[in-house]
Amino acid sequence: MFDAKKLLDQFLGSQVPGAGGTVRDRADQVTKLAKDNPLATGAIAAVLLGTKSGRKLAGNAVALGGLAAIAGLGYQAYMKYQAGQAPAAEPATPAPAQLPAPPADSGFVVPEAVSDDFALVLVRAMIAAARADGHIDESERGRIMDKLSVSGLSAEAAAFLESELVNPVDLDAIIAAGKTEENRVEIYTASRLAIEPESRAERGYLDLLAGRLGLADALVDHIEVTVSAAKLPA
Repeated sequence: MFDAKKLLDQFLGSQVPGAGGTVRDRADQVTKLAKDNPLATGAIAAVLLGTKSGRKLAGNAVALGGLAAIAGLGYQAYMKYQAGQAPAAEPATPAPAQLPAPPADSGFVVPEAVSDDFALVLVRAMIAAARADGHIDESERGRIMDKLSVSGLSAEAAAFLESELVNPVDLDAIIAAGKTEENRVEIYTASRLAIEPESRAERGYLDLLAGRLGLADALVDHIEVTVSAAKLPA
């Protein structure tokens, strides 16, 4: 079995503001990784999820592991919701260079504790969101798989991605994996990180997902604002 956590990190690893060293240090590391093997770093996300013109996962290019990004951003939004704060119409400031990790007892997963099964759910949630507007057709899938073949992914990971791109989205299974409210926040956060809802289909999918997950409108608004702040240009 391939490493689902590593795959999730490759999806978001160099895309979301967060943790570990200074912004410049981490940016330098990302640049080096991208030069050494551009498709084996966060560029995999750009290949797989950024196929539409203008779509990108983030603007700040500061490294943070995928699970930590999802948990940290989801936790931020959840705490503001729990505190009864009103979500701003637009993020006033970009996400901080250092994104605090959720407390161990918060209910939000941390990389060292999350199961491979839930990591796979988050990957599937991201792919489902990316497919929401139907732009990944047969020719696009072929192009993606051609690039992934030289990306450094294991054969098992590549086969998994190909299967996810071809087979119908199992939204019921994604929803069922949200055993706790915190899990459900993370599933929505991962999905929202994967796309910019530029089309009615994408916006409709996220609305459907939030409804199926049973997330309150105010909580969804907080997640939207928090993720948008993480994607603002530096």
